[in-house]
Amino acid sequence: MAENKGKTDSIRMSMQGCRTNNGFVQNEDILEKDPDPGSRLDGAMAVLGPVEPDLKDVGPYAGMPKEVLLQFSGQARYRLPREVLFWLTVASVFVLIGATIAIIAVSPECLDWWQAGPMYQIYPRSFKDSDTDGNGDLKGIQEKLDYITTLNIKTIWITSFYKSSLKDFRHGVEDFREIDPIFGTMKDFENLVAAIHDKGLKLIIDFIPNHTSDKHAWFQLSRTRTGKYTDYYIWHDCTRENGITVPPNNWLSVYGNSSWHFDEVRNQCYFHQFMREQPDLNFHNPDVQEEIKEIIQFWLTKGVDGFSFDAVKFLLEAEHLRDEAQVNKTQIPDTVTHYWELYHDFTTTQVGMHDIVRSFRQTMDQYSREPGRYRFMGIEAYGESIDRTMMYYGLPFVQEADFPFNNYLSELNAPSGNGVFEVITSWMENMPEGKWPNWMIGGPDRARLTSRLGAEYVNIMNMLVFTLPGTPITYYGEEIGMRNILVTNLNESYDVDTLFSKSPMQWDNSSNAGFSEASHTWLPTSSDYHTVNVDVQKTQPRSALKFYQELSLLHVNELLLSRGWFCYLRNNSHSVVYTRELDGIDRVFLVVLNFGESSQLNLKEMVPNIPTRASIRLSTSFADKGGEVDTHDILLDKGEGLVLEYNTKNLLHHQTAFRDRCFVSNRACYSSTLNLLHSLC
Repeated sequence: MAENKGKTDSIRMSMQGCRTNNGFVQNEDILEKDPDPGSRLDGAMAVLGPVEPDLKDVGPYAGMPKEVLLQFSGQARYRLPREVLFWLTVASVFVLIGATIAIIAVSPECLDWWQAGPMYQIYPRSFKDSDTDGNGDLKGIQEKLDYITTLNIKTIWITSFYKSSLKDFRHGVEDFREIDPIFGTMKDFENLVAAIHDKGLKLIIDFIPNHTSDKHAWFQLSRTRTGKYTDYYIWHDCTRENGITVPPNNWLSVYGNSSWHFDEVRNQCYFHQFMREQPDLNFHNPDVQEEIKEIIQFWLTKGVDGFSFDAVKFLLEAEHLRDEAQVNKTQIPDTVTHYWELYHDFTTTQVGMHDIVRSFRQTMDQYSREPGRYRFMGIEAYGESIDRTMMYYGLPFVQEADFPFNNYLSELNAPSGNGVFEVITSWMENMPEGKWPNWMIGGPDRARLTSRLGAEYVNIMNMLVFTLPGTPITYYGEEIGMRNILVTNLNESYDVDTLFSKSPMQWDNSSNAGFSEASHTWLPTSSDYHTVNVDVQKTQPRSALKFYQELSLLHVNELLLSRGWFCYLRNNSHSVVYTRELDGIDRVFLVVLNFGESSQLNLKEMVPNIPTRASIRLSTSFADKGGEVDTHDILLDKGEGLVLEYNTKNLLHHQTAFRDRCFVSNRACYSSTLNLLHSLC
């Protein structure tokens, strides 16, 4: 019976067909009992053609058909909230777009990577030896990247490592596209670049475009007058009398004596501004300029983030070859043999030289289009007057170098407040508006700070460069107070005077100061390496290294130092006093540096409205850090420096009396409410 009933139900469902529910629940029992066959027809008609439902007493419910839902959606109580939400969304989008545009419009120019932190200059032959041959190398630099990051360094600057002879500290390049075997291989360089970038650091390298080695392939082809290379160098007829060369004019080499050298292969003289093994390239030749452009592109493709271009003032010489004027007009011309005895009006900074430098900039700009990969350009303008040095910044609408390297502090041979003040103000007062300064206290061709001024000035000079506006640049070893080596028995063919500052980096008190495991190093280590080394100083709370790390950390974390105004207050033979301040921040850093004997200062006489007490943010004496000083009576010992901090709303750069003594590179203001920088100062 059950089976028959199931069949009956199945037949009944089949007879009903596929009726559409449309969300309404129907009672099948009632439908089955309907005796009127017409009612079924009416139901079928209802399915095929739905009647407009009466929604007066009906509310929305789950499963409602879309036809009914549309009836509800048109009612005011549902339509109005929807429209309000729509227009609120549109208004919010426009507000966000407007706010974004406003923030961009009022935001100051962002600091780039070469502005945001210190640079660290490495002489690669003396930094770290990885293969025990007594010479530092690229792998050695890579081994010490972790140490460099502890210094809060942002950029590593490696001096010349190209394949070259041992003349003039590797500046006589034999091949601009090859690594000298002393330093490793191209693969070593590529690994170093990758490792530097992995650490979040940037890399700039030296480039000396003015000359090559006489062993360079270009010179060998030029001396035989081969094809386009015939005029790659500066050749001129000269005479030979009894084996003595009579040069075409009186031009002198930087190292003394005539800058012309007779070549027996070509039977002409070639011009060299430096050593005779370093013939000058002829930059009047467009092919030479194109060669240099391709070399720049080669290294940028390798991942280099920028260049330091050296000796660019020598790129062009006058084509008329007239004699240069003597400094002492009464001196017998045949006795004029030293470079400084002539005015070099025809061999340096010629018309068109800056156009060549700008072409370097244009080449590098082609690689700066990728976000975050701006390519830095620095110029080593040593020996130039301050006004000529500033020309390397470029013109208001013509970009040249990001900055010429400022080596004037590294030329100070005696500690003096007035001397330091003159270096600071000469740069800040002459620098074009909106440009970025930089400061360095040492370098490969300068005596080390400790040997020039004394060990007691290491901390105060580091404090100086880290609290001035701009980019601080540290020559390797200056962070621990290394000094020149004193030995004179050197088996090298260099100018000995410039070797003393290139001694091996002092890592620890083991053999060769941890620089190399070789039995002999290319230069001896300094005799003080047992106490002046990284390992010893990183465990001493009052060491030069620890103080350097505190300075660099303060520089990285404080807007007052990275973006703030600089206002100088006072200088004399002993001391220099200046402030760092920023609109929107009610704190001021006041830097007091004493380069002379013990002296007493009254800051209340220098700074209006300064509080009676100021806190010590950083001190070279260490014991004072975190304490306070009486601002009307500060006693500073020889070589002592303080970074004081106090609160005020009366910033000096707003006051008429100080307006001519305040400078800023990238003007910005800080909003504590929004926690952002803006330019509506």
